[in-house]
Amino acid sequence: MFTGKKMAYQKVNADQRAPGHSQYLDNDDLQATALDLEWDMEKELEESGFDQFQLDSAENQNLGHSETIDLDLDSIQPATSPKGRFQRLQEESDYITHYTRSAPKSNRCNFCHLLKILCIATSLFIFGIFIGYYVHTNCPSDTPSSGTVDPQLYQEILKTIQAEDIKKSFRNLVQLYKSEDDMEISKKIKTQWTSLGLEDVQFVNYSVLLNLPDPSPSTVTLSSSGQCFHPNGQPCSEEARKDSSQDLLYSYAAYSAKGILKAEVIDVSYGMADDLKRIRKIKNVTNQIALLKLGKLPLLYKLSLLEKAGFGGVLLYIDPCDLPKTVNPSHDTFMVSLNPGGDPSTPGYPSVDGSFRQSRSNLTSLLVQPISASLVAKLISSPKARTKNDACSPLELPNNEVRVVSMQVQTVKKLKTVTNVVGYVMGLTSPDRYIIVGSHHHTAHSYNGQEWASSTAIITAFIRALMSKVKRGWRPDRTIVFCSWGGTAFGNIGSYEWGEDFKKVLQKNVVAYISIHSPLRGNSSLHPVASPSLQQLVVEKNNFNCTRRAQCPETNISSIQIQGDADYFINHLGVPIVQFAYEDIKALEGPSFLSEALFSTRATKIEEMDPSFNLHETITKLSGEVILQIANEPVLPFNAIDIALEVQNNLKGDQPNTHQLLAMASRLRESAELFQSDEMRPANDPKERASNRIRMLNDILQDMEKSFLVKQAPPGFYRNILYHLDEKTSRFSILVEAWEHCKPLASNETLQEALSEVLNSINSAQVYFKAGLDVFRSVLDGKN
Repeated sequence: MFTGKKMAYQKVNADQRAPGHSQYLDNDDLQATALDLEWDMEKELEESGFDQFQLDSAENQNLGHSETIDLDLDSIQPATSPKGRFQRLQEESDYITHYTRSAPKSNRCNFCHLLKILCIATSLFIFGIFIGYYVHTNCPSDTPSSGTVDPQLYQEILKTIQAEDIKKSFRNLVQLYKSEDDMEISKKIKTQWTSLGLEDVQFVNYSVLLNLPDPSPSTVTLSSSGQCFHPNGQPCSEEARKDSSQDLLYSYAAYSAKGILKAEVIDVSYGMADDLKRIRKIKNVTNQIALLKLGKLPLLYKLSLLEKAGFGGVLLYIDPCDLPKTVNPSHDTFMVSLNPGGDPSTPGYPSVDGSFRQSRSNLTSLLVQPISASLVAKLISSPKARTKNDACSPLELPNNEVRVVSMQVQTVKKLKTVTNVVGYVMGLTSPDRYIIVGSHHHTAHSYNGQEWASSTAIITAFIRALMSKVKRGWRPDRTIVFCSWGGTAFGNIGSYEWGEDFKKVLQKNVVAYISIHSPLRGNSSLHPVASPSLQQLVVEKNNFNCTRRAQCPETNISSIQIQGDADYFINHLGVPIVQFAYEDIKALEGPSFLSEALFSTRATKIEEMDPSFNLHETITKLSGEVILQIANEPVLPFNAIDIALEVQNNLKGDQPNTHQLLAMASRLRESAELFQSDEMRPANDPKERASNRIRMLNDILQDMEKSFLVKQAPPGFYRNILYHLDEKTSRFSILVEAWEHCKPLASNETLQEALSEVLNSINSAQVYFKAGLDVFRSVLDGKN
């Protein structure tokens, strides 16, 4: 499945199976065990003096009198199934009558024969219980799990997850970090997943266009003094290059334009629309170099504004005041990717053999170069950002001063193979419904720090716990697909290519995506992100986890844009997602989108944040419980009303031109409430549950968010409008952007287009719920 060899599943219909039969239980060992038990029972009967029941004889046996008893041999034919003879005898309701139909002439013989029959019945009953107990405890159960879900099942699986095992796995992965070829790490993951019992673990490779750093590092030269600096702020000298050659090379913007530009540096702060309007009133920005802070808005969006304004280059940095006091990024270099997703040479279609490749060496006309805060301080002749009283002074270029620099950006493009590792556990009753669990692994020529090792160690720990239960005969109702993505740092290339490759299958069959992208970015606050339809489930799991811990701070669960490979599933498939991660609470208070920068973090950093790996264990168990519940509950644990409430909340406040949107949102809520009460509530009652209605209901639930995919969004913005830009924004992001864009204009087509997109999305969702209700009602009318 999804590996190039197995392209799809055949749906297994539980109703078509013979009773008591399962494809996973028909094995030679089980049959041999059952037949051996049958042989032992027959032998014991013979030793007990009942050899008169010879099955190869057709003659009736005398019972000590001239009159015979007619034995019904059909009831004691040799068993041909693993159930054995004695279970079959017990199942015969008229078993005793076969042996007592004719009254004996001798009371003594009658008493003896009755005594014998009583002994036989008692022996059969006792041995039947013994055999049943043996089969139940030693053989896999073929009972589908969709009937009733044991509440202890999930905890039985999750209790085997231990922090010490995750730590060992993490350290083993870190040893491979220095490899310049990610195939070594991919092979390690594939070997480990296969050894744990995961099914059909395969490599899925794509040849893609990567933009890599040039062997000679980029430079920034001050025209006034002629001083040359590397991106980390160190002088351009051979000695500096040798001391930090890797950091110098990997401080770059993938898919930037390359070349040399000498121009004035203009401080545009965060590059917001208001910043640019203010600057353009006082300066000519054409072909100048923007000094840009990372954060507050998606980088791709801010670069699009700068490009439209006429800038020729960008020096990108992170202001130390935007980071917690414990972090000192002054000399840190970082990498960013300007790729919105997938292989740039095959936009919108997979990079398989024979695909046409477009000639796209860069994705912007701007020369973009990430630089350290220390270099910015030198450019603006500023002292340290923090003063004596520990107050932070943001880095700013004085308005009355002119700085001219020459920036040189050097990169190379190469076709490289990106490898995904994919394996799965086949579902028992709905194998054509997939829960995808995604982590990512290290890719050469990129900055991933050690987060990829945390990500991989966590997903492997859950696989180990899950497969220990699967090996004992249990299976989830739905298929769970495990993926370790390659090329994440360059724009989620591995996940995008795989998604484009199997798009038709995924659109129909994917139920949810569980992201394990960067599970540990801090250690002070658990920060779950979930689709509106899954927020209630995440709250339940988090609260349950809190009852088992001494300290449990209030957790805010939101639907916001996140980094990582969930991007394709959110924005192109409309799939509900869940992600658990620990953050630094101070970092959450700062500007959003700082995580777009990828730093070269030391291997010990993860262990410094979580030395006992208890936080890793918590993330594994929380993610695992959500995976198990979505994979195994008869009715998908999605909430339709929460989507309608989210839409209404996005329209609150003083917003212009939203009266039509509010009216449509009200109708959406009414339809969602009817759907929830008329269909979902009865379906969750096992007494009222019908398999065909459950399947129809789940098909509606898994596609609820697809209505909110707009055709086009501003660069860097999600196409799925249910997600906010950040936790500080509670409105539809495309409307926020459109309102900012049209402020100076009396009327603006951009705003009208955005309003229309939102209106059509809400209307589509309302029609979707109403159509679902109509289908259910027509089915009921047909039956009546």
